[in-house]
Amino acid sequence: MASETPKVKLTGTTHVKPSKKLGKKEHCQLVTFDLPYLAFYYNQKLLFYKGCDYEDMVKKLKDSLAVVLVEFYHLAGRLGKDEEGVFRVEYDDEMEGVEVAEAVAEEISIADLEVEEGTSSLKELIPYSLVLNLEGLQRPLLAVQLTKLKDGIAIGCAFNHAILDGTATWHFMSSWAEVCNGSPTISTRPFLERTKVRDTRVKLDLSLPPSNGKAAATNGTASTPQLRERVFKFSESAIDKIKSTVNANPPSDGSKPFSTFQSLSVHIWRHVTKARSLKPEDYTVFTVFADCRKRVDPPMPDSYFGNLIQAIFTATAAGPLAGNPPEFGAGVIQKAIESHNASAIEKRNKEWESAPKIFEFKDAGVNCVAVGSSPRFKVYEVDFGWGKPEGVRSGSNNRFDGMVYLYQGKSGGRSIDVEISLEAAAMEKLEQDEEFLLPVV
Repeated sequence: MASETPKVKLTGTTHVKPSKKLGKKEHCQLVTFDLPYLAFYYNQKLLFYKGCDYEDMVKKLKDSLAVVLVEFYHLAGRLGKDEEGVFRVEYDDEMEGVEVAEAVAEEISIADLEVEEGTSSLKELIPYSLVLNLEGLQRPLLAVQLTKLKDGIAIGCAFNHAILDGTATWHFMSSWAEVCNGSPTISTRPFLERTKVRDTRVKLDLSLPPSNGKAAATNGTASTPQLRERVFKFSESAIDKIKSTVNANPPSDGSKPFSTFQSLSVHIWRHVTKARSLKPEDYTVFTVFADCRKRVDPPMPDSYFGNLIQAIFTATAAGPLAGNPPEFGAGVIQKAIESHNASAIEKRNKEWESAPKIFEFKDAGVNCVAVGSSPRFKVYEVDFGWGKPEGVRSGSNNRFDGMVYLYQGKSGGRSIDVEISLEAAAMEKLEQDEEFLLPVV
């Protein structure tokens, strides 16, 4: 069958450098918190806005990007290795900078992008699909695509996950928006000294695969069942209902009340487990990529620019998780999160440094629910000068069965958008689960 004509047409690609020269070569080694993510894919985010003056928007975005890169110059560099084979970020004034593509998709409207199902329509709006972070050895560490829509603009970004996590990503995005919106300076400068949190030098013998990093897409093969993605929007009242239900019978051991995150997480974990029709004895893993900035000793500032996350794993059998009241699973999650303190982080780092393991994006555990991103990120406050975004989505990279992204809801307050990837059969059951859907109003 002939393929459809793409709705998105690329019209040109340029590069944006910092607006001021540093005047010297800079480098910063990647640390233990960064290195495991070299075999993940670039982290893709899409924001779309209403507006009609595309050319003016593009000019302002490019000009402000050059200004903000003076502070965030790591994003204008490349990956490299020192003489001992230790990975690092390298920057000098002769490098190309950030890749910026421009495109036109005047058949696509904001309303088309607001649908809650899938990411296939988003793929052509975000660069670097199926590009490994390791390819940052020969590619820019940030790629941007600015696409003219029927009634607005889509800003697709691909960040090299080996050099920054979600907190750093949204710090950069909010800073870029500040400058584009007229501020002469950014409100919070990035803290670029990664070795303040960890200075162990770990040599890794990694090179790009023969396929140049490309991998099979997750649209289904004989060995990989088809995945579906869906955004479930939970209003403030829905979140409050979920949290009050989980906290209705507090544990008698004096534990803290369950947080919003723990309450929503167990709601998702239990109902996804039911939708998968697991046997009672089948194990299921819950994974959260937790921000460690305030967990490490000494604590690091929120402006720490890099990866300062660790995956926290916990598991239980499907029978007890689904059969017990929700506070059972919430307690399992809470215990895992509360115990991940500075000493646990130090132990994990030492274990990894003694036997480095490069994660693949899907190494989250059997029958897993893995939570990334955070509703604490103020994604709907990223205003470049033409209002708040109409929508914020993740791209198709780093998705697998059970991957969940949490975002601040567009309506603000305590509302949360839950973006889930599941095998198609399980997603169909989840969509028919009234106990899961009932609070979604």
